[in-house]
Amino acid sequence: MRVGIYARVSTHDRDQEPETQLQPLREFCRAQSWEIAGEYIDHASATDLRGRVAWRRLLDDAAKRRVDIIVVWKMDRAFRSTREALNTVEDLRRWGVGLRSYTEPWLDTTSAAGEFIFTIFAGLAQFERSLIIERVKAGMARARAQGKTMGRPTVINGEWSTIEPLLVDGQISQVEAARRLGCSRASVQRRLGARKGRQSASRDAVTNRTVL
Repeated sequence: MRVGIYARVSTHDRDQEPETQLQPLREFCRAQSWEIAGEYIDHASATDLRGRVAWRRLLDDAAKRRVDIIVVWKMDRAFRSTREALNTVEDLRRWGVGLRSYTEPWLDTTSAAGEFIFTIFAGLAQFERSLIIERVKAGMARARAQGKTMGRPTVINGEWSTIEPLLVDGQISQVEAARRLGCSRASVQRRLGARKGRQSASRDAVTNRTVL
C-alpha cells in the first residue's frame, strides 16, 4: 500500500511545526506495513488554496494512482469545508484512492463502514454550519430592526482627507485605499463619485455666474 502523508500548519500558528504531525503519521504507516510514497507539507491556511501547493500535488499524484491512500493528522488539515471534503472523497473514490485520519478513526474511506460513517459526520457538520448561518442571519436582521449599522464603516478615523489626494494623483489604487481605510472598495468609489459631483456642481456655479 503506497501512502501519501499530508501535513499542514497555518501561517498564523507560528508555534506549530509540521513534524508534530509527521512523526506519528510515519509511525502509524509503519505499523500498518505501508510504504510511504511521499510526504506533502503545506505552510498555509485552510482557505489559501493557491498557497496549498503540496495538497494540489498530492491530489494530482492520487489522480495518477501514484498513491493508494492519503493519511492526514486531522480532517481540518486537508479540508476547509464539508462540501470540499465530500467532493474530494468522491474524486478519490473514482481514482481508487482511500483516505484515513490519524486522530479521527471514523474517517476511513477504505472500508464501506468507514465511508458510511464519514458521510454521516459530514452531513452533521453541514447541518451545524447551516444552523450557524441561520443564527447569524437572524442576529443581523435583529440588529437592523434596532437601527444598528451593519458592515464595515465607510471611512475610519477621518483618514479620507489623507487618502483622497493619493487616489486622485494615481499614487495608490482603490483597492489599496480600501485596505488602508478598513472599508470596502465600493465605499471608496462612492466617496470619489461624491467628490466628482461636488467638482461638477462647482464648475456649473462658476459658469452660471459668468453668464449672468
